[in-house]
Amino acid sequence: MPSPDTCVGFQPSLLPWRHSPANEPSPAQTEADPRMIETYADTSGLAEAAAAGVAAALREGLATRGPASLVATGGRSPGPVYDRLAAADLDWARVNVTLSDERCVDADAPQSNARLVRERLLQDRAAKAHLIPLWPPADPAALRALSPFDAVMLGMGEDGHVASLIPGDPALPTLLDPAGKALLAEVPAGLGTPPVARISLTLSALLGSRAIFLLIAGSAKRQVIDRAAAGADLPVTALLTQDAVPVRVLWTPN
Repeated sequence: MPSPDTCVGFQPSLLPWRHSPANEPSPAQTEADPRMIETYADTSGLAEAAAAGVAAALREGLATRGPASLVATGGRSPGPVYDRLAAADLDWARVNVTLSDERCVDADAPQSNARLVRERLLQDRAAKAHLIPLWPPADPAALRALSPFDAVMLGMGEDGHVASLIPGDPALPTLLDPAGKALLAEVPAGLGTPPVARISLTLSALLGSRAIFLLIAGSAKRQVIDRAAAGADLPVTALLTQDAVPVRVLWTPN
């Protein structure tokens, strides 16, 4: 297995941003962002909405296109979503799951996104789904076969990063090119938290999808979204201002 200090072994090969509010916004919210994000009172409400949306996207894919594909993510926000998705009445045996990004750590390490997916999503009915991890390095051909993804789940850091497209990476402008040809990117150690080497889907790979769900919580991340709406030079801005794929931004203040 390659060393976890570097991610090597593979060859990199919105409709306009609009959000339907889940709850009636306050006047202040409307003034700050007239296009709106979906606001939920708590983590449970956000998780219910996100799970329903992702399940619907997968169900449509299964009904109209055969096998369906889901790009999962790490962090704290998706865990409750995975708990609900695991019980969804889907033909999970025909669902392929991969990740938006991964840390180059052992599959059983606490920092592993694949471990989170195995422990929270691939349970109950969803235990029949097929997981394609990114680390050790996934076969780009196998990943390309899943695209366009039926649903992509993403979190966001307070620095505005999505997946492992992290500010400070010298390659970031290339990785954020919506017309880029690379599917996967090596992200050097020293960026993000924890500052370990990573593998990430590029922005162009993430945009090879039918629906994107961005899950955020807390006032600090809401402020990042507001900055992105104002055009700040952040990775998430590139996601929210593209016009190829609809993005749902789901936020809870808690």
